[in-house]
Parts: sequence; structure tokens; C-alpha cells
Amino acid sequence: MRAFKEISLWKDVSEEKWHDWHWQIANRITNLTQLKQVINLTKEEERGIHDCLKSLRMAITPYYATLMSPSDPKCPVRLQAVPTEPELVRNSDDLDDPTFEDIDSPAPHLTHRYPDRVLFLATDQCSMYCRHCTRRRLVGSQDGAYGPEELEAAFQYLQKTPQVRDVVVSGGDPLTLSTERLEQIIKRLRAIPHMEIIRIGTRAPVVMPQRITDELCDMLHQYHPIWLNTHFNNPKEITAESEQALAKLADAGIPLGNQSVLLKGVNDCPNIMKKLVQTLVKNRVRPYYLYQCDRSVGIQHFCTSVGKGIEIMESLRGHTSGLSIPTYVIEAVGGGGKCPVLPQYLISRNDRKVILRNFEGVISTYTEPEDNRSVCDCEDCQAERAKKELNGLRNFYTDRKIMMEPGELPRAKRRKNAGPVA
Repeated sequence: MRAFKEISLWKDVSEEKWHDWHWQIANRITNLTQLKQVINLTKEEERGIHDCLKSLRMAITPYYATLMSPSDPKCPVRLQAVPTEPELVRNSDDLDDPTFEDIDSPAPHLTHRYPDRVLFLATDQCSMYCRHCTRRRLVGSQDGAYGPEELEAAFQYLQKTPQVRDVVVSGGDPLTLSTERLEQIIKRLRAIPHMEIIRIGTRAPVVMPQRITDELCDMLHQYHPIWLNTHFNNPKEITAESEQALAKLADAGIPLGNQSVLLKGVNDCPNIMKKLVQTLVKNRVRPYYLYQCDRSVGIQHFCTSVGKGIEIMESLRGHTSGLSIPTYVIEAVGGGGKCPVLPQYLISRNDRKVILRNFEGVISTYTEPEDNRSVCDCEDCQAERAKKELNGLRNFYTDRKIMMEPGELPRAKRRKNAGPVA
């Protein structure tokens, strides 16, 4: 991390201004001329930035810019912040909205995919626009917050949908909102009787830790249970400033999680990922998800193989605390949600024995009990038995279904066309 006064662009900036998050947002690097005063760019980089800025937005907080290597184009911090030519490439299997957030939207700025939880987009502004953003189709389009009238339909939907008990407030980054505006949104959500959990998704502790003020923490503390997930991707992003921000949030009683994206050149290394997750736990942040990079338009150059993700998970399980191990997931294209992907520890089984291998390669067995059937008569299970259909594979476990066919199955069409057998 470089001292900001050593950089010509900010040599006259006072300490007071530097630590003011409003100043950080107002003075983001948004053009090539500013960026050249902070880092040394190759001709290829200059051309890539020039071309990208014709259609894509760049914004880098001064704080985050000090974490970038001034001379190494492969710096993992720099790769996440500086536009490059590959972002303009559209591959045949890239999608603008690979996870169908827009299609699964019952109201503007709201996605309802899972049965009991929703994604609530409060703004399209981020303090920094990450080059690997999966929501790049909309993030930064206005570079501002949505007004109360724009979010009203989302609030109305939540009020009349009692099965929703958990809301993720995201964007953009909701911590670019003023504390007053953020409180208005949280207060409105907390007033909904069936809303049990409010989660905030933010990269502020990473790219603008100045945002984590005492005022913000005091406000959030009033609306518990509040959870917060942040987004560190590389150990170089964890600084004294970010650690102080995380400590303030944790001291306010806010459980902290981290969602990393597996990114080529940034963290696609077992050693880097192990250092990242261990440092997070040391700062009271639970590694939550490790995402396989989505196939959004313009970010294929960040995508690793799934095999690399499995290798990283293999290097963590047993080699560090279970508290430090995130769940590696692939977001199923078409709104299928998160699919966990793990190394294979189950080798084989019969009706009595389960054969397993551990992180060292040791093979062992687990003997199943003679009576291995479980029957539950709790009130919820009794109520489930009265239902004709359940969610997902529960239908098969409870004998409501014995098979499921794809809608376009050719032999099903043949059956229909052939008619009844005489």
C-alpha cells in the first residue's frame, strides 16, 4: 500500500479529506488522464481503457488505487479495477443476465428466486466498479441511488408475500447511500412483520473502509438481526484500514461473511486462497461463498476451470479450520441458483458400509446402524405429509413422485402422438 501523499494526484489532500468517505466517492478515478497519474500504463492498457470507456464505466476510489502496484499490470488488485480490452469481447455462451435476475423479478429492483428470500437492489452505484462484475448490465448505468418511488413496488410486493423472511439489500453497493437513506430502507423492511433477517451486501470494507463510520454502525445496531457480507478476493486487500472497518462492524454485533469470486490471476491459487480465508477469520469474518465466475458478457478472461476451484477446496478441507472454508458454488444459468461443488470424499457404499477418504488420502469405513430408518413426527413434518407436492427432491424422498422428465423429452412426444394402445 502506497502513502497517498506520494501520489501527485493527491499530494495536497488533507488527512481529514482522505478519511472522509464522501470525498472518496467524489474523487474516484474515472478517466485515463487521472489513472496515468497513479499507475504506469502500458500502451496496450491505455488502448484497452480508452476503448472500454466508450461503453463501460470505470470508477476507482483513491483508497483502493493506493493498493495497486504502480508498475505490474498483473497486480491482483489492479486486475479488479482497471478496464482491459478483453471486456469488449462477447463469446457465444456469454449472457447479459446469466442468473436470470431480471426474469425472476416480480417488481422493479427485486429478484425472488428462492422460496423464502429475495434480492433487493437499492442503488446502481458502486464506489468502485469491479471489472469482474456479473451485474454489469445495470450497475453504474445511472451511478446513483434509486428514489423512494422507484422502490415502492418492491416494498409492496414484500408486504404481501409472507413466505419471504430474508432480504439481501444489494445493488450496486447500498453503502454508497447516505446513512439516513439507508436507514429509511432498513426501517421500512424491518416494519414488515414476516421479515426476520436483513442482510447487506457491500464491498465498502474492501474498496472504501472510510465508509464504516461510528454513525453507520450505531444506526445498523438498532435494527438487528442485521448481517453483512463483504467481498475480499485477495489478501492484499486486507489492510489496517479495512481491518479497523471490520472490527467496528463486528463490535456493533453484526455477523460478517465474505463472498469471494474465483478469478484468474487474482486468487486462483490454493496458497493465496488459504491466506485470504485465514486472515478473514482472524478479523471475525466467516468465509461464506467462493463463486465460480459467472458467464456474464465481457468477463470470460477471469474465468478459471471448475477443476481449479475443486483443487482449491481440496487444499482447504482438513488443512485449515472448518470455520475458514467457504462453500464453492456455481450459479446455474437460467436462475437455477447456487449449486455447491465439492471434492469427492465418498468412495463407495453398500447397505451397511460407507467407504470414505479424508484430506490425507486415508481410506476408512463407517458402519451404518442395523435400524437405519429415521421417522419424524414433529408438527412441521406432519403438516408436510398432508401436502400434495413439496419443493425439489423432497417429492421423491416422500414417494410423491417416482420420476421427473424434461419437458422436451422426445419419447414423451412420441407417446403423446401415438395415442392410447389398442
